[in-house]
Amino acid sequence: MEYEKTRLSPPRAITLSASARLHLGFIDPNGSLGRSFGSVGLTIENHDTRLTAKLTQHATRIHGATTPAQRDRIATHVEQLQAALKEPRHIDIEVHETPRAHTGLGSGTQLALAVGTAFARITGRHIETAELAHITHRGARSGIGIHGFDHGGLIVDGGRSSASTLPPLIARQPFPDAWRILLIDDTSREGLHGDAEKRELAALAPFPASLAAHLAHRVLMQLLPAVAESDFDTFASAITDMQQTIGEYFAPAQGGLFASPAVARALEAVAAEQKAGVGQTSWGPVGFAFVASAEHAERALETARKAARHPSLTFSIATARNRGATWRAADHRQPGADAA
Repeated sequence: MEYEKTRLSPPRAITLSASARLHLGFIDPNGSLGRSFGSVGLTIENHDTRLTAKLTQHATRIHGATTPAQRDRIATHVEQLQAALKEPRHIDIEVHETPRAHTGLGSGTQLALAVGTAFARITGRHIETAELAHITHRGARSGIGIHGFDHGGLIVDGGRSSASTLPPLIARQPFPDAWRILLIDDTSREGLHGDAEKRELAALAPFPASLAAHLAHRVLMQLLPAVAESDFDTFASAITDMQQTIGEYFAPAQGGLFASPAVARALEAVAAEQKAGVGQTSWGPVGFAFVASAEHAERALETARKAARHPSLTFSIATARNRGATWRAADHRQPGADAA
């Protein structure tokens, strides 16, 4: 495929910010009607992937990566982009912040799309996010991270058919501003990923069509209307039921409904104390509790901390992000400078 350059002069440097996402559940992992998985997810504030990129005359350099694995991943994405776009020039990338990897926040996809978008912009190209995902090998099952990068908000994708390259976006709702999400991470654990994830998925029993129908009913006739009408109680019930249903299916792969027993105890305490929509994003270990307001979130945080008392747990309160990734032209900065 040939990629035309834009008519506008590209910026010398670009700072890009992409939000994390919560994967709230699959609708039909087995593809009983010919489309596998289908996903529900939400983009959130306060756990961004943020980086600055600029063209350089030297070989690609990466500053600020949190781990050697992250640095290697960025370098691989740059090589993939250079090859696909037939672009021999190199870039310097400075990583300012990213969520912890393999926790269920979609950090790998957001990093790949941030690098891809920055590379395209500073080399004078406009390339669709779906194509950047294809180049960097993202979106193998869920389209939530890719559509969330473009649009933000609550996303439902239609799963994959044998012919699809990206699960299509079939619903997008702005999420109520007043609602909050308590996030609990067990920093002693990582969620399944890579070859281990593939093995566990292959070992799972077929997902019953009756459960897929149940989840589709919940999403279409409860979850989406509840968000549209700011009906928190109905939304919370729908999310909790969806998480229970899909969690029981994936339990053999991760040792229970939650990847972290400590996270599970904290969320059970929150749900016992107030109305909440609780569950785990993707393979975890991050768990979540949706609550109706900032005040409810502070109560939930206090309850979770008292119930867990586990040294590896970290807590944060997030809001939804109802817009996609943002970028701006940036001045050249020395490695380690803050480009915010």
